[in-house]
Amino acid sequence: MYQSESFQRESPFVTWSTREPAGACELGKRALLSQGYQIDGTDPVRVKGQKLFQPKPDQGVSLDITLVCLPSNVGAVVYANALQTRFALKAASTSTGVSVAGLGSISLPWSADKEAMVKVGEETVTDPDFYRRLFALIEALDGTSVGSADLGSAEVPR
Repeated sequence: MYQSESFQRESPFVTWSTREPAGACELGKRALLSQGYQIDGTDPVRVKGQKLFQPKPDQGVSLDITLVCLPSNVGAVVYANALQTRFALKAASTSTGVSVAGLGSISLPWSADKEAMVKVGEETVTDPDFYRRLFALIEALDGTSVGSADLGSAEVPR
């Protein structure tokens, strides 16, 4: 698959902010929190968020988003990467062994099956519309009013 990497100058994974890196990542953190993502870590210029989905009773999906905010000539450049991991419920039967001195050993099937969620696939989200929606929300949180709620009312480092 690496052969298809084109390393183009234009990328859906990046946007710019006039804020300093810590302020830009704070807006990213708030955007993810507002959509139900669990936030991990305390690094002011790197945000990791995770949201879990269950499209079917025997399937699970984890969407992990990482935002990295670096200095740029306009304030900050924000890089985003989303990783989608798919899980499936798999059953596995177990057996147990019994050993009797002088007679040898015997293996018997265990009557209970164990079920576990097993990772069945993982891929980077490359859909430009996904990143446009994420970056639009981050931009909207940068001081824009929506209805009666002022999304930019809380202090965010500049």
